[in-house]
Amino acid sequence: MSFVIVGYGRVGARTARILDTEGYDVVVVDTDSNKITRADNAGFDVIEGDGSNDSVLKRAGVNQAVALGGLTGDPTVNFAACLTGKQHGCRVAMRISEDFNSNVYERYESDVDEVIDPERLGAAGAKTALLGGNFNVLDELTEGLSLTSLSVPTDAPIIGQTVNEIELGDHGRIYAHGRANEPMTIPLPATTVKTGDRLAIVVEQNNLIEVRHTLMGDN
Repeated sequence: MSFVIVGYGRVGARTARILDTEGYDVVVVDTDSNKITRADNAGFDVIEGDGSNDSVLKRAGVNQAVALGGLTGDPTVNFAACLTGKQHGCRVAMRISEDFNSNVYERYESDVDEVIDPERLGAAGAKTALLGGNFNVLDELTEGLSLTSLSVPTDAPIIGQTVNEIELGDHGRIYAHGRANEPMTIPLPATTVKTGDRLAIVVEQNNLIEVRHTLMGDN
């Protein structure tokens, strides 16, 4: 399963690293030779060229990719890359700049699968850094809820419990589970949690620390 990342700046590099950690193949496209060198040194397949150009994206394997991220600092390039990705059957996510007004946002939102607002992404990333470990805030669903994932460490208190036995009260709900290196699915009530499992949870933002401690103990 491969992904094309157009733009190896702050957002693109971080996204590429996360995908690589999850075991996916990543191809990085950028016009900046220094960024291409950094991506190459990080172990990624690289294509130096304009990500808004169809021939460049074909060289990057867009016709075999499952998804494309237009993550440069230029929304025009990102949008063109995403349109090409859509033509080749990819799921596409486009980064916009912070100063875009709502009308422009809505226009792009109707043409791509996901619009990424760097301010929102940054807020979620900051929460991840503060929480630490394998507890990862993926996105903010509403003003009060976050979509969160974690990898279960060796001595987590929930190991050996079934999904039904994990008590989060009204603060959160486990909605997906997967064994290590396997896709996450809706868990059966009797599914037993093991080391290395991955869980996806909807959690109240004000209770992230408490839920983290319930699931991971002092890790």
